[in-house]
Amino acid sequence: MVHTVSPTTISPALARRIALAAQGFGARPTTTVGIRQLTALVNRLELLQIDSVNVFERSHYMPAFSRLGPYDKAQLDRLTTGREARFTEYWAHEASFLPIDVWPLFRWRMQQNRDRSARTVDNWSGANQPMLEWLLAELAANGPMRASEIEHDANKRSGPWWGWSDVKTGLEVLFRWGDVVSAGRIRFERVYALPEQVFSAVLLDRDITEADAHRELVRRSARAHGIGTVKDFADYFRLKSAPTLVAVRELAETGELIPVEVPSWGPRGTPGAAWLHRDARLPRTMDAQAVLSPFDPVVWERARTLRLYDFHYRIEIYTPEPKRIFGYYSLPILLGDTVVGRVDLKNDRQAGALRVQAAWAELSAPADAAGRLAHVLREAAAWQGLGEIVVAPRGNLASALAFELR
Repeated sequence: MVHTVSPTTISPALARRIALAAQGFGARPTTTVGIRQLTALVNRLELLQIDSVNVFERSHYMPAFSRLGPYDKAQLDRLTTGREARFTEYWAHEASFLPIDVWPLFRWRMQQNRDRSARTVDNWSGANQPMLEWLLAELAANGPMRASEIEHDANKRSGPWWGWSDVKTGLEVLFRWGDVVSAGRIRFERVYALPEQVFSAVLLDRDITEADAHRELVRRSARAHGIGTVKDFADYFRLKSAPTLVAVRELAETGELIPVEVPSWGPRGTPGAAWLHRDARLPRTMDAQAVLSPFDPVVWERARTLRLYDFHYRIEIYTPEPKRIFGYYSLPILLGDTVVGRVDLKNDRQAGALRVQAAWAELSAPADAAGRLAHVLREAAAWQGLGEIVVAPRGNLASALAFELR
């Protein structure tokens, strides 16, 4: 039974600061960023969403730059690939890097994926069981392999299923079932392996009930949010509302989650119910200064982004060009404790230039937004090894930004 506690009121401004502090902002290191800082950050965030778009930089590299500043991307690669890897991959929020100890918490999801395949009429896996068995045998015989390497072997054989698309499809089916896992990536291509080729026997022997797994995932989600609603906590790991609510109530019973109210978080601007993690920092100030990946946890749940920052955000890479408003790959601009605009960036590697295709400020943006964004973009260009920043005259912040960058 949940203890009845009168909700504490948290102001919207404090809620923003709590959320950003929980996400690792406000504690930028003064020393060179290395393995220790990167490990601590990913453990704090619990995951890094992976996306193939590489217009400016691949998404999983961006959160560390936004929070810690410039760093050597090879250090993060070391943490996701090879014998020193501390992170693995699975479908968490979307495809994500996550701490290895989180992987067993998704066994229930792996089983659901397997059961769904078995129930579905004309399912690919049911029609291609020999292919799946052959893939497992290939990995057992040869060790971790990329799809392209297995495809090369497949073309030496005969059979109705052989071909790259079938190899990749089969590996992804097995990956979702947990029968194969990631052994890192080579040139962004996933390396597939049997679980015992990558994980320890201790990890593989962990037996976690679905209810316990949900409670632990919600605990981690709440810690990464600092403050949020049940829907917020569910979205982080793509959980359903009902088991998330059960887990929230259990965590409230133990005192790990504290019921609070936030003015304007409810329907039509009324106070809204939320939960505060007991370990959340309550900063008096927050002076963040960053551009964010479109797949950063700060902005990936659009309703939460609107509620927290009064910022309506939609990535436009899937929008036909004539209908785009802000640009193909617009990155939210975080200044202070809120999101104040967006900047459409392109890494022109051939020309050695960072191209600002458009820059837009919200009406609430501070007067020094252009100057502060200029500093972030200089850091970004240096981090990417680019010698020039070119600003196109598009957007209400472009002119001021170009002036600051002269």
